[in-house]
Amino acid sequence: MAIKGILFDLYGTLIEIETDESLEEVYRGIAHYLTYQEVYVNRWEVRDRYYQIMKQHREQSSEEYPEIDVEAIWNTFLEQEGMRASPERTDLSRILAQLYRAISRKRLRLYPDVKRVLDRLKPRYRMAVISDAQPSYALPEIKAVGLDGYFDPIIISADYGCRKPDSRLFKNALDIMNLTPAEVIYVGNDMYRDIYGASRLGIKTLFIESDQGAKSYETVAPDYFAPQFKDIIKGIRAITKSMPINE
Repeated sequence: MAIKGILFDLYGTLIEIETDESLEEVYRGIAHYLTYQEVYVNRWEVRDRYYQIMKQHREQSSEEYPEIDVEAIWNTFLEQEGMRASPERTDLSRILAQLYRAISRKRLRLYPDVKRVLDRLKPRYRMAVISDAQPSYALPEIKAVGLDGYFDPIIISADYGCRKPDSRLFKNALDIMNLTPAEVIYVGNDMYRDIYGASRLGIKTLFIESDQGAKSYETVAPDYFAPQFKDIIKGIRAITKSMPINE
């Protein structure tokens, strides 16, 4: 069956990102910002309660591979501070989530050759993203690095309450695209979350070497190993054994 779609992981595959959530500045900045919302807590209380609420949310999940929702974490935080449920509290939860990300983020950029390769694939294949991520982070960051408009759908784990290797994330993308596992290739940088996750549905996989992600998992092996992102073109050719993509 002909390949009609290429599915991509996001961070560590398309986008190179570095964050440091241990930075004191993250919690100090949020504590200072909260004073303008009439919420008075110190930076260490912000840090400790954030991780405490995150742990509670994970423990309350019935999922095999639970995913947190950072906006829900901040919403619980504000609820504990006596703020009533309202559109304003929902908006503030999103602002706090993005402020947390913005201060902790140290680097955000595309890996070499990403846009060049995507531009060559776009005329021939439908493309989608399946990422363990938060919508309040991922969607703005996709735009920030210039990838807006390349992918449909964009499946983000926090929207579903589970993360890869849960096969439902891959299946949701296929259902939206109206494609079967035999009609797509999944490209990722993590042997467990990406390659093992996609292969559970019988999806052909392409592993991209990067500075992030698990390099091995049990006996799992991709259908093609790409040392660099530019090698994805060669990998798709090898997997599909179809007509070459125009250089």
